[in-house]
Amino acid sequence: MLRVPSSISSKEFESLQIQDMTFVAYRNNIYPSKNEIFFEEHAIIYVLEGEKKFISPTQDIHVQKGQILFFQRGCYSMNESIDVNYRSLVFFFPENLLKEFVAQNLTLFEDLTENAIEQILSLESSENFDKFVDSLIPFFSTRTKLMNQFLRLKFNELMLHLIELDRSDQFRQTLFNIYQGQKADLAYFLENYYLKPLSIAELAQISGRSLSAFKRDFELQFHTSPAAWIRNKRLEYAYFLLQNSKKNVSEISLEIGYESVSHFIKAFKEKYGFTPNKIT
Repeated sequence: MLRVPSSISSKEFESLQIQDMTFVAYRNNIYPSKNEIFFEEHAIIYVLEGEKKFISPTQDIHVQKGQILFFQRGCYSMNESIDVNYRSLVFFFPENLLKEFVAQNLTLFEDLTENAIEQILSLESSENFDKFVDSLIPFFSTRTKLMNQFLRLKFNELMLHLIELDRSDQFRQTLFNIYQGQKADLAYFLENYYLKPLSIAELAQISGRSLSAFKRDFELQFHTSPAAWIRNKRLEYAYFLLQNSKKNVSEISLEIGYESVSHFIKAFKEKYGFTPNKIT
């Protein structure tokens, strides 16, 4: 699984940064035909060449040259290239820059009405947006002492283009939620993430909380620690799979996040009083 932007390496990607934050990245070698991506930050993918499928738990999207996808922070996507020519730019949205942008442009958000937000939003490109991308490409090869200043301007320009292309207002709504410091509902959030291979610190980040605030809010709501709650939910899911699927103990152990089968069996027995083999 590729975590982005933290997993981006100079060996595989060329990237432009605003201060120490990745703003945009371009893969400089051949894309794997299939890979799984976890978005640590909100992101935009703009397809430069080729075709690709993006599959999330709730959506299946096929894109080709010139199309744009917006991914919410915390989104998981299984990606499958349709051809070997696939190339894209991936833009990331550092939260402090997003808040600055909204604060400086509050009139753009005055008419918003609350609506549901998909994890993956498809946007249709335009001639103006294509020209914006063309204006950004030279920065990958031409460095300047004023790079940080130029890229901050490009960041603001990107935001304006996306707002203009956003027919559903989901992108604007996301920006405004971030500006207001809106936090994810913990019950809904954990039900969707407890099987994912994420640390408690990562869960805190994508819920919109600091690690200490996440632990505090969690314990107030669930009267236990996040780690204990997740372990219990995973074991309950393992019990369900043992009763309702043909998967063996090793497969289920791996699916719920235990790399060691013996550790899974021990944890299962501690919770239920018997080993998984008693069910199968």
